[in-house]
Amino acid sequence: MERKIDRKQAVWDEIRGLKLIAEYVPGLVPSTFLNSLVKALSPYATIWLSAQLLEELAGPCRANILWKWVIATLAVTAALGIVNALLKRWNDTAGDLYNPNKKRIITDKFFSMDYADVDDQKIRDLRAQIFQNENFMGYGLNRCLENLENLVQSVVGILSGLGLTVTLFISPVADAKWRILNGFLPPLALMAMMALTIWFGAVTSRILMQKQTEMNDLGTLGNRLFHKLFNMCPDGKRRLDIRTYSQEKIIRPTMEESAFVPGGPFDRLYKGPWSMLASAASGTSAIFTGCVYIFACLKAWGGAFGIGSVTQYVGAATALAGNVAMFLETVNFISANAPFMEDTFRLLDTPNAMYQGSLTTEKRSDRQYHVEFRDVSFRYPGTENWALRHVNMKFKVGSRLAIVGENGSGKTTFIKLLCRLYDPQEGQILLNGIDIRKYNYRDYMDIFSVVFQDFQLLPQSLGANVAGSGSYDRERVKKALVDAGFEECMSAMPQGLDTQLYKDFAENGVEVSGGEAQKIAIARALYKDAPFIILDEPTAALDPMAEAEIYGKFNDIVTDKTAIYISHRLSSCKFCDEIAVFDQGQVVQQGTHDGLVEAEGKYRELWNAQAQYYTK
Repeated sequence: MERKIDRKQAVWDEIRGLKLIAEYVPGLVPSTFLNSLVKALSPYATIWLSAQLLEELAGPCRANILWKWVIATLAVTAALGIVNALLKRWNDTAGDLYNPNKKRIITDKFFSMDYADVDDQKIRDLRAQIFQNENFMGYGLNRCLENLENLVQSVVGILSGLGLTVTLFISPVADAKWRILNGFLPPLALMAMMALTIWFGAVTSRILMQKQTEMNDLGTLGNRLFHKLFNMCPDGKRRLDIRTYSQEKIIRPTMEESAFVPGGPFDRLYKGPWSMLASAASGTSAIFTGCVYIFACLKAWGGAFGIGSVTQYVGAATALAGNVAMFLETVNFISANAPFMEDTFRLLDTPNAMYQGSLTTEKRSDRQYHVEFRDVSFRYPGTENWALRHVNMKFKVGSRLAIVGENGSGKTTFIKLLCRLYDPQEGQILLNGIDIRKYNYRDYMDIFSVVFQDFQLLPQSLGANVAGSGSYDRERVKKALVDAGFEECMSAMPQGLDTQLYKDFAENGVEVSGGEAQKIAIARALYKDAPFIILDEPTAALDPMAEAEIYGKFNDIVTDKTAIYISHRLSSCKFCDEIAVFDQGQVVQQGTHDGLVEAEGKYRELWNAQAQYYTK
């Protein structure tokens, strides 16, 4: 995956990434900076102090001076050790909070994003790509912290190394036979050798990095395969199918096709010529260290400085070359990270296009809300097919409306538009005569309680799931559960409303069945006590007895609310005041059950197809 890199923009992306991390994990960026700073300074302080101590030992060897250097070395080493330990502790503590809080960055964005974007496959693919970028080679926000750490260490290392090696070149040799070392050619040759070493290492690093980046798509696919397939076996929802149908016969060959298997593309990359090139770069660095050592020893032999300084110069010059290489490598990483940071910011910068409205939804005690669909048409993003076309409908306040039709006829889309999860491309939806887009979005959402067909419960307590909050009215929650037919199950719960659902976070969590979960979802809708209650296949997972119980007390459950009921079971629509029949995105019939079953049309066709399964 090759993308153009703007180095200036890459730097700004790194800075923005660090600001984002600092916002969500306070203390991590400054602790990383300070920890890297002290970590970079520590070895140079040790090198300089050790050189002074050796210089005194090899020279005058004065006891009083030696003691001063010993005490200074111990004091500085101890102080740096304490500061290092404190900073590392601070950095590690903040780092422990990094991964969970980093995930909040994307989660918070999804919480605030328009539902149309949350539901967009492109957005979900982008989110998956961001996670795979991080998991594959650590690119994205993860790399920002590493780049900061390496940048601080390398810059401090370069400055410290220059400060400790400059006298290596300017200290004159007194011995006549070694005065050639005072000329400009030996230092120039040594600096050329260092430049060659650094250049060779940087080029090798950039080439390998480029090769890895080019293989990013292959690597992210491999990561997805391993992540998905490895997690399938312990997945409680898949265990039975895997064991019954021996699906390991499918899983294993797919895993063996991954990019990371022995003999695969990454194996070939790291064992091939590029690996040899990286080894050669390391060898060149070792040769440079040897040359520095020879140059420093010859100058010391010629009387330019003492034996202690040889240790200082060799250590500092070698570290200087390593830090210059690290600096150039970090610059390459910043550039390489730019396309992956762009993925992150493309998601985070997704604008909310849906108008949020400003009118307050009137809180009517009489629940007199009138809803009208006026010539509404809608199609999902990325498709030319209309999901709804020229829909006109009015709701009677307090009525029971059933919506029926075949799969794909537009029933759930109708509900999504009513709840303003999407806005129609054509027509208007009116609440009490006002376009719903003019109402405050959150206020408008509050007048609906919905049980979607693919509802989800959280691995939290039973009471919190019903109330949607950690603090709630326990009596109201109990009443909602009783009205939803969950009374018997609730009494069997070991800790009542405090019983944890599922075992994700609690060993004693209760695994509820599909039918039990559906009753809890209905109770959740009842607890909200909104004027409109919408039930999308609310009894699909219930057994016939439980379904009959729900239908028998349906009027008591919804009381004075306007109820909209979606179902494929036409026999369950008899208790509704009106039925709307959808077909290919249009409302083709409206009326009562008795009237529609007698008339020619889609409803009668659907009824006759199901009639053989009905009994009085």
